[in-house]
Amino acid sequence: MGTFHKVAETKNLAPGQGMAVEVAGNKIALFNVDGTCYAIADTCTHRGGPLSEGSLEGSTVTCPWHGANFDVCTGKNLTPPAPAEVTSYNVRVEGDDVEVEIS
Repeated sequence: MGTFHKVAETKNLAPGQGMAVEVAGNKIALFNVDGTCYAIADTCTHRGGPLSEGSLEGSTVTCPWHGANFDVCTGKNLTPPAPAEVTSYNVRVEGDDVEVEIS
């Protein structure tokens, strides 16, 4: 079991939005899908594009560099050119604080 780290406040992440955070040396993309927060690695497995800057449609983020799609709930890659999934992190909301678990 890892340690939870505060990365944002709920007011900073509106539904349908994403943002980049860094925790313990990990670049993480944080997303709000209909009021639930999810976190995945911020680096696309194709060419390293910043997933936090991609467009979010439902629970799917599209890499802004080459168009690979990922499920922000699981980190699973959904379309090429990404060859592999990205790491998914546990998220919890404590009051107004959004926290991500790092192992």
